[in-house]
Amino acid sequence: MSLVVLLGGARAGKSALAVGLAREWDGPVVYIATAEAGDDEMALRISRHRDARPEDWWTIEEPVALREALVKVDAGAYAIVDCLTLWVANLLERGADVLAEAEETAEVAAARESPTIVITNEVGLGIVPATPLGREYRDLLGAVNATFVARAGEAVLVVAGRALPLLPDWRPRG
Repeated sequence: MSLVVLLGGARAGKSALAVGLAREWDGPVVYIATAEAGDDEMALRISRHRDARPEDWWTIEEPVALREALVKVDAGAYAIVDCLTLWVANLLERGADVLAEAEETAEVAAARESPTIVITNEVGLGIVPATPLGREYRDLLGAVNATFVARAGEAVLVVAGRALPLLPDWRPRG
């Protein structure tokens, strides 16, 4: 199995799906979390995510150096990256070259021997952000998502807990 990207809105069930898939793996699982607890509400969200994972899984909390974190994961381990949405925000906040980082990180994720599930939000389906920074973030995340999906063996849109496979190279009939 290769790289799989789970896209969808907030609270759509992406993380639950990734955890469910990894529970079926007959080997080690590594969960790479990109969230940072900048406030009490985010700390609670992170705590809930930790509680949802089996105790025998290894967790790497890495908000910025995602490529390096993936390189450290054993080749035989199932890897979950949760999520690109926060990773892009973290990189943008620090002034990093987001697209270059995404290209390199997607290559590492796609080259892994064991499954790699990458979770990300699809933020481009909503309203146009009111601020230049909001629009920049939306556009960057869309480009990062496309970068990962281009290298993925499978991509799935998760809506209300349902997985909708995204077809590669779809063209209208006629």
